[in-house]
Amino acid sequence: MHKKISILLLFTVLMLMMAACSDKKENTNSQGENNGDDKGGIEGISYVYDSSTSGEITFWTYDPLFADVIVEFNKVYPNIKVNFTPFEYGEHHSQLQTTLNAGSGAPDVAQVSAGEIPRYESEGLLEDLLQPPFDAGRYKEYQAEYNWERYMSLDGKRLLGIPWDVHPGVFFYRPDLYEQVGLPTDPEDLGEFLQEPENVLEAAKLLAANDLYMYEWRDSPAVHYGDALGYFDSNLNYTRNNERMIEMIDIVKQGVQLGWAPQMGLFSDEGKQLIKQGKVASFPLGISGARHMENMLPDQAGKWRVTKMPLDLNVELGGSTFVIPAQGKNKEAAWAFAEWIATSEEAWKIYAEYAVQPGFTHIGQLPWYQEHTNDFLGGQEDFKLYTTIPENIPKRKMTILDGQAWPVFIDSINEAIDKNIDSRSVLQQIEDDTLKKLAPDIQKLKEEFGID
Repeated sequence: MHKKISILLLFTVLMLMMAACSDKKENTNSQGENNGDDKGGIEGISYVYDSSTSGEITFWTYDPLFADVIVEFNKVYPNIKVNFTPFEYGEHHSQLQTTLNAGSGAPDVAQVSAGEIPRYESEGLLEDLLQPPFDAGRYKEYQAEYNWERYMSLDGKRLLGIPWDVHPGVFFYRPDLYEQVGLPTDPEDLGEFLQEPENVLEAAKLLAANDLYMYEWRDSPAVHYGDALGYFDSNLNYTRNNERMIEMIDIVKQGVQLGWAPQMGLFSDEGKQLIKQGKVASFPLGISGARHMENMLPDQAGKWRVTKMPLDLNVELGGSTFVIPAQGKNKEAAWAFAEWIATSEEAWKIYAEYAVQPGFTHIGQLPWYQEHTNDFLGGQEDFKLYTTIPENIPKRKMTILDGQAWPVFIDSINEAIDKNIDSRSVLQQIEDDTLKKLAPDIQKLKEEFGID
């Protein structure tokens, strides 16, 4: 009898322990499976969220959409209170830099634009997410290489933020206007046709002959190729002086002679009038362009389509990440929040409504994402196209010097266009001027990161 009672008690204790563990851990993944693995193979990633994690954190962002995401987050983490603090874009990044440098006052988690990440790159400001307890390296295989690398420190040793979204450049166009001048209108056919320089210039010629614009800004191909290259590599060598850039500038010069761009923002009052008048046949922009057009030009619904950028240009035009400042107090709760809002399918169902594209391939391959259609784009499956671009975007380094290098580049490019200066000569002059202007800053950065 005693043995039976002991066995029964032991069994009861084991069952209670298992129930406690079940309450503590919520095992979910992007497919709704329940397999307890760290990864879910090609179908997606499996997660084990520790719902018992508790604490209070502050989240700074420049995007109000996260208010809805926090509601979903608290369904998984009911014991983490998130103080949501939205700022305007410029104020947000300035405040973050001020508090980080001061050593106090920073949030526990912050959204940071990809272009701003070098401002906070100095060691000791942000947590290295490759280290415990974060161990974010397990997510690398689910990211396009360029998107992961742009959030690494200049020396390639620290991950400064968990990659979140991507914002590749695409080409919006009016199929009726392209058909009017005898050009392909199917997104895939037009995309392939416009990869060849001679076809791009022929299209620009046909459109211009009918008083139609092909581009928004006259120098777009050269600027976008420069965006794909960056300004400096990881050893701080200048990167924009090569044969491909020469080709882009030469194409731009020919396009300008054809009158292929109005040289004005198409979302300005004047630009919107051009669109309404049917004078704009196409233009490159980030993937959120359709959402902006729909908001500002609802009467254009159904008239537009989207395809990949001409001239084999694969470029990232935005994106952001979530960082954890080193001075934060509750790192466990901060990481639980940053990880969930970056990787969770439930969060991404909200982001998709705002035309935010996932950097995570396990989200982008889900049927509901691939099958998304856009009424403004005539029912086109736009997300399916967008997910094919990131794998072709080249790696680039973003540095604190990029902002100073930009005016040297663009001013000289415009001079080369206006005065028809030899493209090879102008690129060499840009490189020389940039390295001379930034020499002290380059040396300082090399010393900081131990670059020979």
